[in-house]
Amino acid sequence: MKFAVTYNGALFGADPDRIIAYAQHAEKCGFEGLFLPERLVLSPGMKLHNNDVSLTLPFLDPVDTLAFVAAATERLLLGTGVLLLPYRHPVVLAKQLATIDVLSNGRLRLLAVGLGVVPQDASATGVDFRTRGRRADEAIDVLRLLWAGGEEGVSFHGEHFSFDDLVQFPKPYKATTLPLHIGGSSRAAARRAGLRGDGYFAGGALDPQEREAQWRTARATAEEAGRDPDRLEYTRWSSIDLTDDDLATFAAQGVTRLVVGASAQDPSEQHDQLTRFADRFMA
Repeated sequence: MKFAVTYNGALFGADPDRIIAYAQHAEKCGFEGLFLPERLVLSPGMKLHNNDVSLTLPFLDPVDTLAFVAAATERLLLGTGVLLLPYRHPVVLAKQLATIDVLSNGRLRLLAVGLGVVPQDASATGVDFRTRGRRADEAIDVLRLLWAGGEEGVSFHGEHFSFDDLVQFPKPYKATTLPLHIGGSSRAAARRAGLRGDGYFAGGALDPQEREAQWRTARATAEEAGRDPDRLEYTRWSSIDLTDDDLATFAAQGVTRLVVGASAQDPSEQHDQLTRFADRFMA
């Protein structure tokens, strides 16, 4: 089992020293990587996970913040949980992500992308909310095409993106692509993971039967597409208060990575929580 951490600026603030201290401590503890969430816009009356939300919460841009964290760490892998792919142009995003990967010596390797469920994100960026799934599928194809393309250029003609003979460098560090995990909590997301993803980052509050059904869907879809289902990684959220029984249950479900986050507000106690978790499960 691999273990990574998340930092949510909306909960813990956008103080740069605090973010770096958290990331560096996670690295010292031996965690695999750091995941950052994305929330594009807020609006009056909006609810997140059925809860009222303060409109002044400082949701950090994950791509920019990962570049910041990369400069202050040495080993920690960098990830998103999840990046709202339909609302970013893939040609621009391909350049941004490859740049961070190169400057971090190949550490931007935990990218998870999803569709998002907030219609305001779509309207604010001029995207048709109903077509965001097809747009995301094309964006994944464009990202991989640009990363793999050579000096002869690559072309793409789809419903949402179209170009001819584009050349884009730098490439990802010593690679022709970056791993892309699909985040979500639906059968459609699971199918997308099987067809296009390197793994499934399952979210949502689902019962065990639906969890199992979605993972089966991801694996079956991969196999039907001629891909090796055993190469799919399975990432899940977990509590910092994980128990041995919880860990055994996750392992039995085929989970290969757990992402946890400190729950305390005080930075020192957050670090202590990460230390205790690492001592128990990663020693």
